[in-house]
Amino acid sequence: MTGMRKRVTVGFLSIVCLLFFSGMVSFLELSHLSRDTGEILKANRRNIELAKEMLDAAHEQNIALIHRSVFGDRSYDSVCRACMERLENTLLVAQNEAVEKSFLDSLAFATTELRLLTDNYLAFGTPTNVSAPTNAASSANAAQPLDSLGREWYDGQYEALYSRLTSAIKSYMTSTQSSLAPRAEQMKKNAYRAVTPVLISLAVMIAIVLMLFYFMTIYCVSPIERMNKALGNYLTYHMPFTVKGDLKDEVLALKEKIDLLIKQLKQAKS
Repeated sequence: MTGMRKRVTVGFLSIVCLLFFSGMVSFLELSHLSRDTGEILKANRRNIELAKEMLDAAHEQNIALIHRSVFGDRSYDSVCRACMERLENTLLVAQNEAVEKSFLDSLAFATTELRLLTDNYLAFGTPTNVSAPTNAASSANAAQPLDSLGREWYDGQYEALYSRLTSAIKSYMTSTQSSLAPRAEQMKKNAYRAVTPVLISLAVMIAIVLMLFYFMTIYCVSPIERMNKALGNYLTYHMPFTVKGDLKDEVLALKEKIDLLIKQLKQAKS
């Protein structure tokens, strides 16, 4: 491969290789960025789903326990136990799937406390160490549909634990928000990393194109223009065919062949 053709080939192959390399690097970085974004959205959606399931179970258990403790309806005992099991099973799933488990410590502790308090109440009921009521008081209490001791137990013990549990569930629901800032910063860096190879390749390609333009102008375009002018002067005015400047590679070979052709024509005429 001769010089000029070699320069042009190397230049364009360099541009192709740079385009391919920068495209592959940007594609990999964008794939990582897309994957990280999908993982963040998936984790956030999963947290919300599990938190909603726990809130629903806690709410249903709270309603059932109100019927049991305040209204004395023992048919809700099974509902209370089923809701607690549902809450604990969902919490177990969240613990198995969580990457950062520190957010679940307070939730697990509140769930255990509520489970112990609920089981103890369903097993033994409220304390009955109160003085026996008078006949008039008994008649008045009999006329009331509410269990005053159960109501006191609910207001004094259960309600505080229930509020603590729901607060822990809501904190778990928003736990992914606290990790969004560092992960968003990392995604920002990944985005810059995805764009950087393209910018570098663009700068290098501009330099290569300018170099090709320079070499093509100096070693190809200008010599051909000078040869064309000299050949025109020879044909029109019979001026000697001389080309000023340093010629190389294929252009020099072309000039030498034109000189040889002119010498042959002169010898043929003579």
